[in-house]
Amino acid sequence: MSAIVPGVEFITFDKRAMLGELKRLRGVLAARRFDLLLDLQLSFRASLVSTLVKAPIKLGFDRDRARELQWLFTNRQVEAASSQHVLDSFLGFVRACGVEPGPASWDIRLPVSALGYAAGLIPDARPTLVISPCSSHKARNWSAWRYAAVADHAATAHGMRVILAGGRTEEERRMGAAIESVAKAPLVNQIAKDTLPELLGLLAKATVLVSPDSGPAHMASMVGTPVIGLYAATRTARAGPYYSRPWCVDKYDEASRMVYGKSADAIPWTKKIERPGVMDLIATDEVTGKLDALMAQRK
Repeated sequence: MSAIVPGVEFITFDKRAMLGELKRLRGVLAARRFDLLLDLQLSFRASLVSTLVKAPIKLGFDRDRARELQWLFTNRQVEAASSQHVLDSFLGFVRACGVEPGPASWDIRLPVSALGYAAGLIPDARPTLVISPCSSHKARNWSAWRYAAVADHAATAHGMRVILAGGRTEEERRMGAAIESVAKAPLVNQIAKDTLPELLGLLAKATVLVSPDSGPAHMASMVGTPVIGLYAATRTARAGPYYSRPWCVDKYDEASRMVYGKSADAIPWTKKIERPGVMDLIATDEVTGKLDALMAQRK
């Protein structure tokens, strides 16, 4: 069972080695029986994994939303809906189970080591900006010099401590080094230096996170930290940090007009506009303006 989410057992697999992992999972799940499978992942790979789960009810999305042939692998469907945030679409599974969900909340139990890591970086009440500059999709990333400008503004206008956070890929390491080389304000570069629980602990102590559409943006929402999200390649209304959507800078409609010559209302709800240049539609002063407004509200 997980120490972070009590009562939940995680069975993980490496999607990069799918054939071998399917064989391994078949053995892991061979003797297991379940009452219900909730298939929330719209990918053919996830559907293949679902065939290894022995359950009489396999609940998936309604036919219109069941992309990548998911409807072939399920025998029950949630109520049809459209133009929803991803989290709201998941709550449809809760309703299908006969439960009316309340406001989304996360009860995450952080390890002592993760809390200690965060306290070492944020030891006092000084406001702290965390910048997590990279998504797993390079076309969603903003420019290093723009992140540096936001860091400088945070330090000079609000006296903030600025911490860079990120994973261990070469792209993230390069981005962190580029931001450090341009920024005038002192930065603490923690890219490639933490674990996921430690990152969650850091976000829980931070004042605000600046990030493109990425995992850390949603992790910050889990611990109640506001997020200034940078959205042009993806739609804030669908994939933005759930409780911070008003704080996001949203250029999705402009990106749609630039790339497709039509408004965002005229393209599919799930469409990603991961094209070169779309993130440059987000101006630095729009992000610093959001930061100013958030800090003014905090005071």
